[in-house]
Amino acid sequence: MRKQSYSELWKGQKWKQLRRNLFRLQRRVYKAVQAGDMRKARSLQKLILKSRSAQLLAIRQVTQLNQGKKTAGIDGKKALTHKERFKVLKMLGSSADNWTHQGLREIPIPKKNGSTRILKVPTISDRAWQCLAKFALEPAQEATFHARSYGFRTGRSAHDAQKYIFNHLRSRSNGINKRVIELDIKKCFDRISHQSIMKRLIAPQGLKIGIYRCLKAGINPEFPEQGTPQGGVVSPLLANIALNGIEDIHPSVRYADDMVFFLKPKDKADKILTKISTFLAERGMEISEEKTKQTKATDGFDFLGWHFLVQKNGKLRSFPSKENRRAVLKKIKAIANCSNYGAKVKAKKLAPIVRGWRNYHRHCSKMDDSPNNLWFANKAASRKFRKEKKVDRYEAKRLVKKAFPEVKHSEHKHTMVKGTKSPYDGDLVYWSQRNTELYNNATSETLKKQNHSCGYCELRFIDEERVHLHHIDGNHDNWKKNNLMAVHQSCHQYIHGSKSKD
Repeated sequence: MRKQSYSELWKGQKWKQLRRNLFRLQRRVYKAVQAGDMRKARSLQKLILKSRSAQLLAIRQVTQLNQGKKTAGIDGKKALTHKERFKVLKMLGSSADNWTHQGLREIPIPKKNGSTRILKVPTISDRAWQCLAKFALEPAQEATFHARSYGFRTGRSAHDAQKYIFNHLRSRSNGINKRVIELDIKKCFDRISHQSIMKRLIAPQGLKIGIYRCLKAGINPEFPEQGTPQGGVVSPLLANIALNGIEDIHPSVRYADDMVFFLKPKDKADKILTKISTFLAERGMEISEEKTKQTKATDGFDFLGWHFLVQKNGKLRSFPSKENRRAVLKKIKAIANCSNYGAKVKAKKLAPIVRGWRNYHRHCSKMDDSPNNLWFANKAASRKFRKEKKVDRYEAKRLVKKAFPEVKHSEHKHTMVKGTKSPYDGDLVYWSQRNTELYNNATSETLKKQNHSCGYCELRFIDEERVHLHHIDGNHDNWKKNNLMAVHQSCHQYIHGSKSKD
């Protein structure tokens, strides 16, 4: 019998069954915490850490699916061969409950105000452990998280926060007389107290020790007891754990460390800010006095890339913020003005940028530079394409349409997630249907045709893994309904075969 290669062993894993195994354990953890049975929850978390299914899925997540999968840590490794993946699997199998982190690679990232923030990137093996830890921690913490927290949580998005703001400031809610506090926390990720995280962590002792070592691996020597390293797989979850409960102070909406508080005419901003300051001080953080603002809803404010404004007639409007428009135009111009690309290449490179931008802003108000018009970009691209050699006006028009694809627009029509619901509650029908609503056009129609299930593995779309459209005949210009299949990102990779080598 021929010995299987590491590539065949990796690709031959029963990923569908592995996902089911992990989700079954996660759902049990969630329900145990809901019932107040912490002892049972911690026992189940230990099982997740020891689970070969969870370990394999964690390695696949950080090496094949995550956006930063090709960013090297201090060991210089940007990718793992199939053989190296099994080595990491062996390490997780023997040391998952007693993991020691290596150092972090520091990458300076420029901020819009001219300063820089430091991205601290773990090694791939440390990322795999963090992902495994997240598998165990997230369902337990989800059972305790506040309903108005939307950032970096499975099943929730920025559009939920956008809709919540609409519900609070629309004419029916008397938004014309309201004010908002735009809260900014000074160096939030760098100042979170380690003790505040550890105190609120629902986890067995071995996992707690691993998280503590993870926090210590990224410390700033000036603040040895503070900070969670930006760039870690588990860091956003830890920040959510520390900030959970701030929503109870006053009606508000939170996306990670970005917050907006809603004030009625009789509400006193100074009292609310005092309560917020006390809450943050207990967690090692403080309000940024310079950036925290109190604004009339009729004067407008920016949040998550949108500008919200209550008009004189009392209606709330939200548009892409000026800064957001500048950022997308900068990307468009960089490609449109590049002499190294021909018109067809430009169209191919522009399409995902513009479609992503339009998708994000598809619930905004209609205006000249709204998601479905983008006239400023279309006009510039049309001129550029016409100037390219061998591109006549008909071909230029076709390329512009391809480069700036239409996206279905529906102002404030996003359906908000219900209350404290979580994908770990086991309501597969609700979550698969809701995830379908997050997409539009061909993807949404294909998902409905497939009864909200993956066309390849047949599992429902309930987690945060992205949905891809697979062209069955391989022709990406063939958009006929019977040629499209909605699949998980990982399933799409499997269909086309992994590019990794032994």
